[in-house]
Amino acid sequence: MKKQFAVIGLGRFGGSVCKELYEMGHEVLAIDLNEDKVNDFTRFSTHAVVANATDESTLLSLGIRNFEHVIVAIGDNIQASILCTLLLKELQVKQVWVKAQNQYHHKVVEKIGADRIIHPEHDMGVRIAHYLASEKIIDYIELSPEFSIVELMATQKVSYQTIADLDIRAKYGCTILGLKRGEDVIISPTPDQLIFEKDIIILIGSNNDIKRYQEEGL
Repeated sequence: MKKQFAVIGLGRFGGSVCKELYEMGHEVLAIDLNEDKVNDFTRFSTHAVVANATDESTLLSLGIRNFEHVIVAIGDNIQASILCTLLLKELQVKQVWVKAQNQYHHKVVEKIGADRIIHPEHDMGVRIAHYLASEKIIDYIELSPEFSIVELMATQKVSYQTIADLDIRAKYGCTILGLKRGEDVIISPTPDQLIFEKDIIILIGSNNDIKRYQEEGL
């Protein structure tokens, strides 16, 4: 279903989000103070404008209240990011996601009502570290400090066994969300689904349980 997004700040993070959403078929309003950046994203957005997103009248003129999702990806200007977030929440935008520069920035936008706070460098650093530390991990998504989703490479040890045979939920407290086999993705696989070597197992659970399964189960 096509959705409407506004992306404020067209740096590396905001620009990537804007382009990806647009290529997925959504309507995207791209906003930045830098005219060159806005010109670069005219072909990667539904509408791209040069505007000051810390000015309430400007946001209203852009119809920002019509957007259910607004991503605040303002670069190094923390003050502008905070003010923009505050205005968006006062204008009752339903979902305001904010790129945070540091923990101070995180705490402030959290207090003023940001619906989700993103640390791109930290998040990517965590994913890469887990990938480097284990030859079995293909990808890693941290849901919270305690829980994660991981993609694990099935080894010969579990090959030709069914999900019921592995009994991962009972033994390790983790749940298999899906399997990837080449270009195919199997969502919510049934208990009798066979697993083969080099399948990608998509697993959710606590970090301790996932680590235990990596060490003992695979």
